[in-house]
Amino acid sequence: MKTYMQKTAQVKHAWHVVDAKDQVLGQVATAVAIKLMGKHKTTYTPNIDDGDFVVVLNSSQVRVTKTKGQKKMYYNHSSFPGGIHGASFDELQAKDPTKALERAVYNMLPTNRLRKERMGRLKIYAGTEHPHASQLGK
Repeated sequence: MKTYMQKTAQVKHAWHVVDAKDQVLGQVATAVAIKLMGKHKTTYTPNIDDGDFVVVLNSSQVRVTKTKGQKKMYYNHSSFPGGIHGASFDELQAKDPTKALERAVYNMLPTNRLRKERMGRLKIYAGTEHPHASQLGK
């Protein structure tokens, strides 16, 4: 038995729509990361970027379990002394509803040279309107 290794020229990127309304943040992020990597395909090859485009709708209505809304913190640092800034999940959702899901998916992707390219195929929208209807064939 031989191992199948896909070539870059054989890659075909499909489009998927994920509705995040009333779903748990981590479960949505896991499903999206798998589709971005292409692990749902039988032709998955680790060193080839054969993942699909993913459009996530209703990211403003994604939820977290129990009291994580107030306790889950997102930190940024400006690289200056005392330059750490933090925001809870609820604060981040109020400021930009797409950021929490984007950071969750980013951290679920493997840390390699393909990560930036895979994140480029992720389209996140706070509501149900999106400009990708022609790609989806609808």
